[in-house]
Amino acid sequence: MAELKEEDAEQLHQEDANIKDTESDTNKMLAESEACEQMTVREAPTNPMKIEDKNRQTSSTIVSERHASIQTTLEGLEGLVDLNGAGRKSCPLCPEEKFKACYSHKLRRHLQNLHWKVYVEFEGQKMCICHLPCRQVKSSLGSDQAQGRLVAHYHCVVCSVTIARKTDMISHLKRHINKGETEASYSGSSDVPCEGPVPGGQACEIMKELGTNVQLLPNHTTPQKTDTYFSRKMKTNRQLVFCSLAILAEERNPLECLDAFGATGIMGLQWAKHLRNSVKVTINDINEACVKMIKENCQLNHIRVEGNRTGRQLDGAGDADSPIALVEVVKMDANVIMHLRPFDYIHLDPFGTSVNYLDAAFRNVRNLGIVSVTSTDTGSLYSKSLNVTLRHYGCQIVRTEYYRELAARMVLASVARAAARCNKGIEVLLAVALEHFVLVVVRVLRGPTQADESSKKLRQLLHCQWCEERVFLKPGSMVEENLYRQLPCQCHGSIPGKTAVELGPLWAGPLFNTGFLRRMLVAAVQHNMEDIQPLVKTLICEADCTTLKPFSVPGYSAVSNQVECGVVIKTLQKIEEADTSDQSGKRKTKGEESGNVLKKIKADTSLEHPAFYYSIHRHSIRGMNMPKLNKFLQYLTEAGFRVSRTHFDPTGVRTDATLAQLKEVLTKYSVPTYSSAPQSSAVSSERRQTL
Repeated sequence: MAELKEEDAEQLHQEDANIKDTESDTNKMLAESEACEQMTVREAPTNPMKIEDKNRQTSSTIVSERHASIQTTLEGLEGLVDLNGAGRKSCPLCPEEKFKACYSHKLRRHLQNLHWKVYVEFEGQKMCICHLPCRQVKSSLGSDQAQGRLVAHYHCVVCSVTIARKTDMISHLKRHINKGETEASYSGSSDVPCEGPVPGGQACEIMKELGTNVQLLPNHTTPQKTDTYFSRKMKTNRQLVFCSLAILAEERNPLECLDAFGATGIMGLQWAKHLRNSVKVTINDINEACVKMIKENCQLNHIRVEGNRTGRQLDGAGDADSPIALVEVVKMDANVIMHLRPFDYIHLDPFGTSVNYLDAAFRNVRNLGIVSVTSTDTGSLYSKSLNVTLRHYGCQIVRTEYYRELAARMVLASVARAAARCNKGIEVLLAVALEHFVLVVVRVLRGPTQADESSKKLRQLLHCQWCEERVFLKPGSMVEENLYRQLPCQCHGSIPGKTAVELGPLWAGPLFNTGFLRRMLVAAVQHNMEDIQPLVKTLICEADCTTLKPFSVPGYSAVSNQVECGVVIKTLQKIEEADTSDQSGKRKTKGEESGNVLKKIKADTSLEHPAFYYSIHRHSIRGMNMPKLNKFLQYLTEAGFRVSRTHFDPTGVRTDATLAQLKEVLTKYSVPTYSSAPQSSAVSSERRQTL
């Protein structure tokens, strides 16, 4: 007892000493803070920032460590066990009663096939399946004494919850993304710190796309929680817009282009960094935080902001840090800047619908210029909110099998009406509708005659709700007695009641320009955009409505053939560019150049492709095995129809055949479901007889 009392006394003495030490440390800190207050204004705010950084670092270390089943690579999972050592080893993610200890080669196969093969990925972190007793489910007996059985599960990288099914884990992660909870709950997934200051002192991530670096704030994927919105899923959209701008830069130089909604400024920075002196880029955003972020991203990519010349940038004119391009950053409403200044190329990409900015875009755009419009309000475009569709686009639509092309034609109708109000017409160069956006690219043709021609291509669509046959109504103002006569189907005669609805008004003209798409493919090859090359090749085949197309890119020689989506594609090897200078040596005037552009536009327009497409699975016959899609395209071609695949639907077929003719060909080449078994048995019996 005496020894315990002595130990307690020593412990109390030590605690008193620690308290005195802490009091002395706090006195020193107060003295240092009073001294810092007497220093200059520049040095004062730096110390609190350091203290905040230290507090942030300590708080990040307090965060719980990640589970062993969450790894970034297969080597990290195999590193949980020393596989190079001798002897038997147990699995780190399985209990001993489920997987007994074994040798290294068997354990390596077990980790690869059972745990790693079914992982769920989220922001570079891979959640492997876990069989440890982290999650137990009570048996169906219902008694408290019954032992719970072990269930294979995943550990969430964000909230550390355990979920049994892979599909449930994927939907659980999607809910985290919708709420903006994209940061992992452990310190291993901290963002890369940025080089420059960030608004609010927040940590940021540096992302590189197409050779351009941009800073991303936390929760950059949720527009409700951040000002500088950025989506990695829109990479295809940015590359398509870049290729269309590169084509226009070849026609006129220099080119004044506007990114009306800059956000992080990545699109305008890519234009300036790759096209250099051939474009004069203006990046606009109404948000002050976005403008500040865009200027910081310009410094990150060695691009000088117009009107922001610093002494360091002027002195280092020939150094490696010298600016490679010039960009103008403007803080203004998009409608205001498009009313004040003319541009050759305008890109609209607001968050949601873009109909509020179309009138201003066509007000000052130059003749033969290009306007690209990106609409992300997929809820109203893809027939999920019909009242919003009627309010924004003035169109009456229903959910159909061709809803994506319906959305593209609906946006084009709004664009054509806005251009016609400014006495301008449009020529559609490109229309793409994917999962997250609808992109339309149009060329502006000035004049009331062109506006009238574009307005004539706005028509109503007659859609049968039973067989989903569709046809554009004939132009004219005369009222027909029976509109059902225009439909190729006979549903109205065989089914009582009204079977069709009238949709629209919609754009009834072509959606693609073949010559423009071919030049886009050249630009994609020149700038190493391998992600969109298969899409552009599919668009070229869809514009010509053909299945087999040998692609020959100018300035490149074909060395081998490659088949993608039923399309014969030439793999390319770069050769010396041909001399395109004029043989006479005369300089061309501006009038001759504009005339050549008009001739090129007329040459690009070919035979119009058929409107809309049919889904082969939607019209399949019950009890019949239909042929493969590429085989079915070949059968339709042999029957004398124009046919191609479509980017709107991977199982869609664009053809000039009616639905009845398509079903006739499909029925002819479909095989009954159970016909393959008797045939195989008959063949086997014949072989036995021969033997």
